[in-house]
Amino acid sequence: MIIVGVDGSVASRAAVEWAAGDAARRHVPLRIVHVVDTSWYQVGKPPGAALPDTLLRGGRQVLTEAEALARERQPAVEATTELVTGNPADVLRERAGDAAELVTGSRGLGGFAGALVGSVSMHLAGHVHCPVVVVHAAHLPAQGEVVVGVDDSPECEPALAFAYEEAELRGATLRAVHAWQLPVHAYAPDLDFDMDEVRAARLQVVRDRLKTLGRDHPRVSVVEDVRSAHPVDALIEAAERADLVVVGSHGRGALGSALLGSVSRNVLQHARCPVAVVRA
Repeated sequence: MIIVGVDGSVASRAAVEWAAGDAARRHVPLRIVHVVDTSWYQVGKPPGAALPDTLLRGGRQVLTEAEALARERQPAVEATTELVTGNPADVLRERAGDAAELVTGSRGLGGFAGALVGSVSMHLAGHVHCPVVVVHAAHLPAQGEVVVGVDDSPECEPALAFAYEEAELRGATLRAVHAWQLPVHAYAPDLDFDMDEVRAARLQVVRDRLKTLGRDHPRVSVVEDVRSAHPVDALIEAAERADLVVVGSHGRGALGSALLGSVSRNVLQHARCPVAVVRA
């Protein structure tokens, strides 16, 4: 099952369309969830205080519109709705326990104008164990390419597997992006590197990662994109030509306590196309 969280925002509508499309490709049901945030209303009130019917009525309207959009875009998909009260991030994280995928808009109705990705989406991307897809409001033309960040850490393997699946389901090319930077030595600034050797070693990192999954997805055409650049810059640049960017929960060098690493966080904030975060 694919779960999509909705709140009536423009980004939320884009998330419904994306989720319905992926549910159709994967032949799985779609669950549309709206969470009525009661945290502000319960302040100063006794536990279990009844909610105004206007809150629930507004939530039902959001679900009705989202379901109609999903059925319009993908009439063959089995779509159901659920109205829940509580904290949106907590509820969606709980609902995602058995989901194949959780989809959310980049910013909800309560988001700050300057924030490309809202706090709920960022929280879910760092805490949910299934793949989390964050969809921006902008409608971009199909590019026929899925981008995935590849490094030599174990965290990238689940992301790579998800990217292969998405590329195969879409009939898209998979672009495996591996970015590297030469180390800077404070006490040996003029240290020379054999650039050909460095490039060959970096390319081998990508090929080692692709070897097994490539055999499992022989129909997927792969572009090995190895470049000298910061990983965030490389992925955001590649995202301009992509239908989806897939990143791991945290990559090489990330602190063990960081649920969402700096590369994933920055790609979420700056890439215009949908971004999938896949935890190891």
